[in-house]
Amino acid sequence: MKLRVYILSFCLLFSAAAFGQRGVQIALLKYGGGGDWYANPTSLTNLIRFCNENLKTNIEKDYATVDVGSPEIFNYPFVHMTGHGNVLFSEPDAMNLRNYLIAGGFLHIDDNYGMDPYVRPQMKKVFPELDFVELPFDYPIYHQKYSFPNGLPKIHEHDGKPPQGFGLIYEGRLVCFYSYETDLGDGWEDIEVHNNSPETHLKALKMGANLISYVFRK
Repeated sequence: MKLRVYILSFCLLFSAAAFGQRGVQIALLKYGGGGDWYANPTSLTNLIRFCNENLKTNIEKDYATVDVGSPEIFNYPFVHMTGHGNVLFSEPDAMNLRNYLIAGGFLHIDDNYGMDPYVRPQMKKVFPELDFVELPFDYPIYHQKYSFPNGLPKIHEHDGKPPQGFGLIYEGRLVCFYSYETDLGDGWEDIEVHNNSPETHLKALKMGANLISYVFRK
């Protein structure tokens, strides 16, 4: 019964937000394992401001922080996850996240470098039947208000690898987008934090805006 209530609450909140009737809040995911889930503290604030100014969204300026195992996750249509290191989901965490995503929620995972070998097995707990698939460059998430004909932009260089965008697709719906070898969140941060150029900062924000646009309009 509680799950039904949270699903209904989520659906009503999402519908209202999609039509601009009231503000909606997005969230940063808190997880166990010792990884720095709190990395890039200015990133979501800047992304929200950019989206409200350029997409005319009505997102609350302050983002929430939500534990992966909390029922409060159903209040947020878009949840962002980042970090450099270890990730650990308990079985209840994994089930809660699965229920959220199946109910209509969306998770964006942004590897801030070093997260990849940890987050993949944890997401396998969430969807044992699914594998991450690389999304083609013509996938709609790359072609919202801003077009990225070559897929994800490269924001930070680490290992000389190209940026890649992976997805988990459940019953035909993209429920999780995983940005790898790009560091979008670093690009969203205040420019002086990583000494990004204005052009790089803008590219990152535009791709982030595409994620928001895709989720709010799908």
